[in-house]
Amino acid sequence: MAEKEIALLRERIERLSDKKFDLEAWKNHTEIYLEPIFGKDSSVVKMIRELKYDNSSWSLRDASGAGKPTNPVLVQAKEILEAAIVSLQQFGVPEKEREETKAWSLIEEELTGKQIKELRSIMQSDDPAKKEKTGKLLETLDNETLVKILAGILLP
Repeated sequence: MAEKEIALLRERIERLSDKKFDLEAWKNHTEIYLEPIFGKDSSVVKMIRELKYDNSSWSLRDASGAGKPTNPVLVQAKEILEAAIVSLQQFGVPEKEREETKAWSLIEEELTGKQIKELRSIMQSDDPAKKEKTGKLLETLDNETLVKILAGILLP
């Protein structure tokens, strides 16, 4: 299970009640923890990034006693992290496809068996010129194939 990750998120929830709480510092610190767990572009990370105080006159009036007694930004931050904890408890840590694995699967889709075998041989060698050899192999491919591979690597 994801005990370490859950403990880390619970610690971030506790930090919300610090007397000298700084939202921007808390968000930055929390993002550093969330990105390796959920991924840089995950909805959890995006929601934390988007947290901000609403300084409109209505929100200030509500915070002055006539409305909600708690800070809505802190409540929202706590809810986001609690939902992330539940997600970890139910589904575990999300598996992230490694960039290398993604690149190889795209290469395997586009190249012939012979080309893949040759490329793997070059990549696994201790040859100091393997970068140049890899480049020469890729130069033999047509532009359409190279574009498909590169587009697949760049797009999520």
